[in-house]
Amino acid sequence: MNKVLNNEYYLLRHGKNIHQTEKKDIVYGYPDDTPPCALIEEGVLEARRAGEFLKGKGIDYIFSSDALRTRQTAEEVSRVIEYNQDMIIYDLRLRDNNWGIFNGRNKKEVWDYYENEKIKAFSIPPPQGESWHDCQNRIVDFFEEIESGYSGKTILIVSHSNPLWLLEGALKGLSNQQMLDGYGDIIKTGEIRKI
Repeated sequence: MNKVLNNEYYLLRHGKNIHQTEKKDIVYGYPDDTPPCALIEEGVLEARRAGEFLKGKGIDYIFSSDALRTRQTAEEVSRVIEYNQDMIIYDLRLRDNNWGIFNGRNKKEVWDYYENEKIKAFSIPPPQGESWHDCQNRIVDFFEEIESGYSGKTILIVSHSNPLWLLEGALKGLSNQQMLDGYGDIIKTGEIRKI
């Protein structure tokens, strides 16, 4: 997809929550945990720091996943940059990867299913879930719609690690293997990346 973009984009992963602390080996529920997964105090602070970074960047639009952790992150940022929270646009295509029957279960079960060959996750969806390519297709579809619908705008996209990683890979024209090779550089909680 390597091309000159019509808009300036900032990608933001939601702030830290229980899945980065005591549930770090557990797959998120889809589209959210039951009860929904909220930011912990550190995650709120990450979102506020992201807002401070974005102050003065002239954010015209905020698009966010509808999961609680991303909504809270987008709302914290909007408070800091004085953006009307009622104007945040929630889009289901920005949701996290759907791991199907593995949602809410131990991550080891996912990788056992793929025989510890992560490359298989690109093309083989888990039962009742989606492959990484499925997830990538929906976030690229979202991105292309925004890119063709706006021009000269500064846009913040608040989502999750896998969708943002998959979007970055598509924008850079990376192969599946190149994406896996760079998996250690996946966006961290509260991190902002400009594209």
